[in-house]
Amino acid sequence: MATGPTTLKIPTIAVRAFLKDALRPAARLNAWASGWLVGDTLAAIAFAAGLAGAIGGLARGLAGVWPWLVLLTGAAAARGLAGWAATRLSARAAQTIKSHVRRAVLVAVLGARGRRARVGEVAAAAIDEVEALDGYVVRYLPARAMAAVGPVIVLGFAAAASPVGAGLLVATLIPFVLIMILAGSAAAQASRAQLDALARLSGVFADRVRALPLLLAFQAERATTDEIALSSRQVSTRTLAVLRIAFLSSAGLEFFAALSVALVAVYAGFRLLGLLNLPFPDPLTFQRAFFVLALAPEFYAPMRRLAAAYHDRQLGEAAAARLSERLDATEPSRPGAPAFAVAPTIRFDQAVVGFDDDPSLRIGPVDFEAKAGAITVLLGATGSGKTSLLRLLVGESRLAAGVVRVDGASLAEAGPFTAGIGWAGQSPAILPGTLGWNIGLAAPSASREAVLRAALSAGLTEVLDHRGGLNVRLDERGAGLSGGERRRIGLARALLKDAPILLLDEPTADLDIEAEAEMISAIRRAARGRTVLIATHSPALAEIADIVVTL
Repeated sequence: MATGPTTLKIPTIAVRAFLKDALRPAARLNAWASGWLVGDTLAAIAFAAGLAGAIGGLARGLAGVWPWLVLLTGAAAARGLAGWAATRLSARAAQTIKSHVRRAVLVAVLGARGRRARVGEVAAAAIDEVEALDGYVVRYLPARAMAAVGPVIVLGFAAAASPVGAGLLVATLIPFVLIMILAGSAAAQASRAQLDALARLSGVFADRVRALPLLLAFQAERATTDEIALSSRQVSTRTLAVLRIAFLSSAGLEFFAALSVALVAVYAGFRLLGLLNLPFPDPLTFQRAFFVLALAPEFYAPMRRLAAAYHDRQLGEAAAARLSERLDATEPSRPGAPAFAVAPTIRFDQAVVGFDDDPSLRIGPVDFEAKAGAITVLLGATGSGKTSLLRLLVGESRLAAGVVRVDGASLAEAGPFTAGIGWAGQSPAILPGTLGWNIGLAAPSASREAVLRAALSAGLTEVLDHRGGLNVRLDERGAGLSGGERRRIGLARALLKDAPILLLDEPTADLDIEAEAEMISAIRRAARGRTVLIATHSPALAEIADIVVTL
């Protein structure tokens, strides 16, 4: 499995180009898997030869049987080894490919500027749609390679034993291929509809769970339940449509595969009994006839394997199309923003914040300068745009007009300056894990001592002293933490990152007077040597500011 921070380029012009580029990291593993399947076909031919030879040598006793039994046993063991190796290599290839594609999807979606996708849709893309590539890699790609090579190999050996028997195999292959083409086109459309329905269900369910307190408050449980039930029924209907096509195509394919074996058996029987005279020679003996009859199922085995994996192809290509469209519609953040060795000056020059959800809503124009190494406080009523201005610097808001410059570098040209920003929002995300691990997310390479210093500087002394220190376990809700303690965790992360720019969004909201004073002291310590922008309603916090901007 590939390791290292490999960057996957995701083309968006065509699904085929997407798949070609996505499969490149595991191309060698896929080639080895196909090679093992060729070995499986050769072992199958050896098995058929051993079986025919053993039956033909029964008349000569044990001396005529045991060499063929050795070949038979060795071929069976080789087939088992080849199948195991091919499956294992394909699984490793799929894991490598899914890891690269999932990383590309998450980086593109989570790092996008402007409008964000719904949480449920992002989860569906990163989990369900990427996971749909598994069958494409593990089953379809090896089957496709073998369908092009395996029947030719088997047909060559069958023709050497009986040209007529080989001709019968080829004749029954034509309707077999036609059924695969017809079933494939129908399955492609059904697979795309299934993925669309699954994405809608994931989006609806995740968003309704997030809004559950609001739904309960407005007694909208029944309407929400009906909405999710409708989406679930659509997924069920689409899935059954895909399965119906798969079952019908499998029945047709099995019919022609069985027909080929039956025709070879009838021909061989009539020929050996002398009931069928041909205008051309066919050196068919009992042993040759049994060999060709044993090869008939192996002639169709690669095609049957391809037919069984054809749904995986349609599902994989449908997922690739959705992923390609999603990444094509995502405007990635540009990585060219410079890093700052010292605190920079930030200039908002007639800056206007726009919103994709409501183009008529705008904030600004705003014109002010946050000086290097100074504390700038943004004051204003709720909705005046304090948070939106801070989010401009991290790419969470859209600059609709004007210019924002950081030490002369334009935000519009260089993208968000996230590498040089320490951010503490109103509701810091808490993940299941220890307190130390949650703080350390801001700087994964930081030592435990550095994490402890950041926690102490942010005012988490009480949590450290009375709840188990950095090893205290937290759940995803931060149960047991007060609002002020959660904000201090956010501040500790910002301190640990040691970035030259510090952005704080309502750091003292909902705190009592004593807790607010402690937080202000922590912020004052954190602000040394940094350019600090604070969005707040607090007059007490505004007192420590070097610059106050009223919106």
